[in-house]
Amino acid sequence: MAMQLLQKFRNKHFLSLAGNGIMSVLGMLNMIILYRALPVASIGMWVFFLSILLLVDTFRSGFLTTAFIKFYAGAATSRKAEVVGSAWFIGGSITLVLVILNVPAYLFSSYFKNPSLVLFVEWFGIIYVASLPSFIASCVVQAEQRFDHLLCIRFLSQGVFILFVIIMALTKTANLQNIIYAYLGGAAMTSLFTILMGWSRIAMFKDRTWTTIREIFHFGKYSVGTTLSSNLFGTSNTMIINFMLGPAALAVFNLGQRLMEIIEIPLRSFAATGMPELSAAYNEGNKAKVIETMKRYTGLITVALLPACLGAVALADVAISIIGGSKYVHSEAANIMRLFMTFALLYPLDRFFALTLDVIHQPKINFVKVLLMLAGSVSASFAGIYLTGNVYGVAIAGIVPTLIGVGIGYWGLNRFEPFSIMSVFTTGYSEAVNLVKTYWLKLAKN
Repeated sequence: MAMQLLQKFRNKHFLSLAGNGIMSVLGMLNMIILYRALPVASIGMWVFFLSILLLVDTFRSGFLTTAFIKFYAGAATSRKAEVVGSAWFIGGSITLVLVILNVPAYLFSSYFKNPSLVLFVEWFGIIYVASLPSFIASCVVQAEQRFDHLLCIRFLSQGVFILFVIIMALTKTANLQNIIYAYLGGAAMTSLFTILMGWSRIAMFKDRTWTTIREIFHFGKYSVGTTLSSNLFGTSNTMIINFMLGPAALAVFNLGQRLMEIIEIPLRSFAATGMPELSAAYNEGNKAKVIETMKRYTGLITVALLPACLGAVALADVAISIIGGSKYVHSEAANIMRLFMTFALLYPLDRFFALTLDVIHQPKINFVKVLLMLAGSVSASFAGIYLTGNVYGVAIAGIVPTLIGVGIGYWGLNRFEPFSIMSVFTTGYSEAVNLVKTYWLKLAKN
């Protein structure tokens, strides 16, 4: 019985979900500590710094993650070595360009007035160098569906960071500069671990070929645009709020949308496990199977998220009090959370439509789609602040890019194989019912 239970916990879906779950729980714990250890304005500055850092990193992750999995999964051993070596070449080249850009930016950093921007300019180059091996290792283990290894990488990265933050909180040494030291330390230790374990496959750099480099590059030039533009949604809101309403308002807005991790955890997890399955169906030339797989994942996640969204709306005040502390209880944070949760059920449609478009070799549609979504998001956010004068306007504006994304994604997939959006929900409901019946019968037998 114990062995059967262990085997269930070792399946790829559970391990992927656990990996994202652990990251989110640790991130939430880290946030709880920081929101109590730092003033409201300092929290806003850290949010701004981290948002810009992750946005720039998109040039690397957007270029390689999807392309790597696509060309690596199911390939022959020699082909896998070429893909890994070529990914190291592209990832290293992008990192080198960022470091070169960092040098003149650092020299002129004294001319920047925004302290968060100064911190970013001082540190982004070395952070990207420190995180490169662990990034490549994450691509490798995800493509191999070794989600136990991915879980380990994520746990170590976030775990080391939060350990340093706890020490700073206990010793009353928490400030922005020390937080960056902690972030850099977590990245460097995780990369060293992946090299020692052999997961980064750094030795395969010698197996790179110009043909494979070009293949990854030509696919990645579209996927990086999609990922970069997608990440610009959150970053554009961060910039708009920071410069129009101030860092204190940004801290409140960030707290209000933080529990969107409830939605993001299963989305990231099932996207990681679903992409190899979608790719396999496409490589078989089975269009119907591609769409059916997409509907199964999308519909099931949507059905599963419904009670989570309802619970989050009902308990928003409690959640904000736990995460942010008493000083945020009477702020706009709880209502911002409710606004986001009201249309969060559209996220699975947007995410899996985009993922499937990449799988069927339509990254260009995704790229154009995301540009339109970004334009809609920025315009709606400016209009929202103009009309309301506060962060509620930005939260309400969030529905605009989501509707644009779902509409264009649906149009693109219907050109490939016709289906109805309603069939996504009926498929998800049927899958949910079948899963419940299956587990109920197993419990009855035991």
